[in-house]
Amino acid sequence: MSSQRVLPQSKETLLQSYNKRLKDDIRSILDNFTEIIKTAKVEDETQVSRATQAEQEHYEMHVRAANIVRAGESLMKLVSDLKQFLILNDFPSVNEAINHRNQQLHALQEECDKKLTNLRDEIAIDLYELEEEYYSSSTSLWDSSDMPLCEAFQRQDSLVSPEGISGSMGTARVGDSSGVGSQGSTPERLNGHGAGTSEHA
Repeated sequence: MSSQRVLPQSKETLLQSYNKRLKDDIRSILDNFTEIIKTAKVEDETQVSRATQAEQEHYEMHVRAANIVRAGESLMKLVSDLKQFLILNDFPSVNEAINHRNQQLHALQEECDKKLTNLRDEIAIDLYELEEEYYSSSTSLWDSSDMPLCEAFQRQDSLVSPEGISGSMGTARVGDSSGVGSQGSTPERLNGHGAGTSEHA
């Protein structure tokens, strides 16, 4: 950040306490580790027996190792507190992250819109070609070399319509009835001829 932000008094005090905890824990780790190294040094004979001195140094090492572990746990707790402080109080960074995410989403939206527009154009071109192919294949069934296209479609619609179908069926029925009448006249003539023959006989 280019300019340092002015924090409220409570936040400034909290950050100072975090800084003090950090220095104290690091100093504790360093001091205890130094004392453990000093304890490992072999000293000359003293009035205290070597066994007692060894037990005392062993106990001191355990205590100082426990102090190092405690200082390490305190540092881990300090890291967690700092993360929580940043999440809850660093509003400029949060706003910056939100704005960055919004820009990414807007770019993704624009890219999706472009892809959808291109897909729409391609589908429109393909649909136009399919319609041309369909209409051309439909009109090829009719002898429309000298006939306008609209008239050919009207004729096709008239044949497919119920009136055209009923008219064709009516024509077929008339042909059937005429055929039946012609067939019926033949037996009458035969019967007449037969009857005339019988009567003539």
